[in-house]
Parts: sequence; structure tokens; C-alpha cells
Amino acid sequence: MSLAPASSSAQAARKALADRLKDLRKDAQLNSRELSDRCGWHPAKTSRIQAAKIALSEADIRAWCAACGVEDQVPDLIAASRAVESMYVEWRRLKAAGLKSLQDSYAKLYEQTGLFRFYTSDVVPGVLQTAAYVRAIMTRSAVGASRSEEDLEQAISAKMDRANIIQRGNHRFLFLLEESVLRYQLGDAGAMAGQLGHLLAVIPLPRVSLGVIPFSVSRKLWPVESFRIYDEARVQVELVTASVNVTAPTEVIEYLTTFAELQSMAVYGAKARELITAAIAALG
Repeated sequence: MSLAPASSSAQAARKALADRLKDLRKDAQLNSRELSDRCGWHPAKTSRIQAAKIALSEADIRAWCAACGVEDQVPDLIAASRAVESMYVEWRRLKAAGLKSLQDSYAKLYEQTGLFRFYTSDVVPGVLQTAAYVRAIMTRSAVGASRSEEDLEQAISAKMDRANIIQRGNHRFLFLLEESVLRYQLGDAGAMAGQLGHLLAVIPLPRVSLGVIPFSVSRKLWPVESFRIYDEARVQVELVTASVNVTAPTEVIEYLTTFAELQSMAVYGAKARELITAAIAALG
């Protein structure tokens, strides 16, 4: 099946997958014709796969790995293949339908997740944001995305509805914030104080763990890009132009390991409260 035109980022992801398959063939010391014979298809198909010109089925991946004697690579390659088309979700396309549609697109994933892990180095995690804080973010960073003031207000309402998930069901939440998140002022001082006050209010919640990584900590790991882990199945990383969805098992494990390392540097309870309270006081 021919691939439809895609963004350069998605095409790069397809090319990376094709290169992995090509490397497996070379490591097995097979030329393209020999691999094609083992897989039972025409050599032209092998050429198109290696050139990232056709979409791969799971059967194709299994056949390729069997031909190369690397069946243990199947789960990762299948996960990477599934992620190729959804890996880079263009903000431009989502925003064309309005900000509310963007917020609604997360609803099903949130409801299906049992354990959330959030790490942020820039802004307060979405489900902990207040309406005033959300408004400041959407007004400043989503210029041109909202086609009307009504859409903006609907998007804020949708996001606040989603934030109520920490109060219902059996979901559990692990939040890790760099201290810088407490200090970056989004909105006016009143909005920021209200946001920080909300963080203080969620600390005692029974299914919530909120840790802050202080500026003063002796770091084992530098601050990294903000990311969210849904159970142990998917990671989302938000970039300027796209939301990256990571589903390959070995890559998800890397994020889980990174999260655990960052957790070891955070403070909780009274010490976290002290950092938040100090940030509120600094607003004047």
C-alpha cells in the first residue's frame, strides 16, 4: 500500500524504521534478494520497504525478523510501525478544528489510564492547572489556533472537566515538577498565586503524589523535555509543532527509568510545600 504524503517528521520516523530493518538484513549477512526469497515476496517489495515507500503490516515485520533470525525484535518493531503514522500528530491539523477539539482528543486516553506519571520542566501539568492559568497559556501560546473567543472558553471548560479526573475513579497520579515550574509566571501575579495555591491543595489527596525537584539538589540527571507516561504503554512528549507518541517497549522503559531517576531527586510533603509557599511569597 503506498504511503500518503506526510510531514517531514513523520517521514523521518518511517525512514528510521526502514533503516532498522535494513540493518537487521545486513547483520544477518543477507542481500535483498536472499531476504525476499526467505520472506516469499518479490525483491521489489524489499526495495520499497527499505526506501520507506510502503506501509508495513505486522506479518511483513514478522517475516522479515524470521528471515534474519531476530524474532526477539518483533515487539519493538511492531510498536514502532504502529507509531509511525500517529507518532507526530500535527498541532496545525488539530488546531484547525478549534482548541476545544484539541482538548477533547485526550478524553478517551485519560479515562483508560490507571497510573499517570507527569514530569514537567516548564509548566504545571494540565490536570493540575487552574482556569486562569489555562487561559494565560492558551491566550499566549495558541495564537491563531482559536477562531473565536467562544472556542477559547469552550476549550478551557473542556480542559477543566478533564482535570476533574484526579477527583474521580481509581486513577493514580505521580507528578514531578522542576522548581522552575513554580517560578515561571504565566498570567498575572494573582493567577499565578492561585495556581500555586491549587498545588498546595492537591498534595494531601490520597491518589496523588506531588514532588518538586529543587534548584539546590545535587543532580543525577539534568532537566529533560516534559513528558507524560500512561500506565506503562505510552509516553507523550509535547514539542512546539507536534505531540510525539512513544509506544516502542524499549523506549517506554527508557522514560520509566528516567522518571524514576528524577523521582529520587525530588522532595515531597512539607519540603515541597516550603518550595511552593516560597514561590507564592516571591510574587509579592
